Amino acid sequence: MNDTVLAQLADLEDLDRKGLLERWRLLFGKEPPGYSTAMMRSRLAYRVQELAFGGLSELTRAALHQALPEGEGGDRKLRRRRPVDGMPVAGTRLVREYQGRTYDVVVTDQGFELEGRPYRSLSAVARAITGTRWNGWAFFGIKRQVGGKGAR
Repeated sequence: MNDTVLAQLADLEDLDRKGLLERWRLLFGKEPPGYSTAMMRSRLAYRVQELAFGGLSELTRAALHQALPEGEGGDRKLRRRRPVDGMPVAGTRLVREYQGRTYDVVVTDQGFELEGRPYRSLSAVARAITGTRWNGWAFFGIKRQVGGKGAR
């Protein structure tokens, strides 16, 4: 990596929020979104490298878009879908660490899936993980939408 780029990347770490906002305007030519300072630093670091070395080629962009599973950006209609009855959209991944192990649960049209096994409720998933009864929504730290089943 060239020294100028490394210096710019190092400089980002020393900038306060005001400095990051100014750098954003300089590098993007527009007003910054309401990102946290950590997110702004990350995005600015990418932009510095993008300007120095070039961005992704169209071929790479197309391949990445093609590789995205539906619901994770690959299909615009699915990205805009909203939860029904407080349920997360099918394809959503719920990740929970419990007793030093990470569990990855996928929301399906029929319920939930953990390690290839289907479950009808998050409570059943939580029970399979912990061996005790849990409110699945609480176990995964999910607040259900007002008006949906089990609204808080």
